[in-house]
Amino acid sequence: MNAPAKTDEFVAPEAAASKPAIPDGVYAETVLAVEHYTDHLFRFRMTRPPGFRFRSGEFAMIGLMVGDKPIYRAYSIASPAWDEELEFFSIKVPDGPLTSHLQKIKPGDTVLMRKKPTGTLVLDALTPGKRLYMFSTGTGIAPFASLIRDPETYEKFEEVILTHTCREVAELKYGFDLMEEIREHEFLGEMVGDKLKHYPTVTREEYPFQGRITDLMESGKLYTDLGLPPLDPAVDRGMICGSTAMLKDTKALLEKAGLTEGANNKPAEFVIERAFVG
Repeated sequence: MNAPAKTDEFVAPEAAASKPAIPDGVYAETVLAVEHYTDHLFRFRMTRPPGFRFRSGEFAMIGLMVGDKPIYRAYSIASPAWDEELEFFSIKVPDGPLTSHLQKIKPGDTVLMRKKPTGTLVLDALTPGKRLYMFSTGTGIAPFASLIRDPETYEKFEEVILTHTCREVAELKYGFDLMEEIREHEFLGEMVGDKLKHYPTVTREEYPFQGRITDLMESGKLYTDLGLPPLDPAVDRGMICGSTAMLKDTKALLEKAGLTEGANNKPAEFVIERAFVG
């Protein structure tokens, strides 16, 4: 399986710019690196506040000072809980209240973050199982970028399958970068081994794996391609993050297979993040 072509590399941090007035009760963190994948996708890393704790898969409210007021949006934390930095994966919306500004950040700039992370795409919300499916579209891969880099995921599951569906091949690049980073990591590479399977698909270009993930599930091609049996509530667990339509359709297929939706206060066979769409 060939990865999409290499794009812009992380750029080295520059001297910090003068910081705007920061609202009380929020973190003000420094951008460390930015990487632009396409005209509408980028990732960035920033400093992690001392004492900030989160569970891999959770999201935070991050934002910028726009004029004299802060604007926030929910973003999954793409880095794992053990990372000393915070990573985020974002779309670029030309007229978006936040992303129209966020896409222009550079090393040294300040990003705001509210202090309380939350979310349902966490291991605690699932009952024990053998195999964990992570179904994502677009930037919905972000919480799974955190979870596939967390050793606890591989302590709890024998197999982890990350599906990532985008419109175009270039949009898959972040997922391929994650796989490479894990393979090359000094301790994650050995721990993960062959437990992690990556299943990228596109809907608008020619590609070895083509089609909406729900269609590939219904036809059985997903399982045939992976060499795995169809979903079984006795052993399979699922997490879903993507567009509203994708959440609805994937949830219906998991329920049809006999899996039950869970939550932080009631773990079950699958969970959905409804705080935002990818």
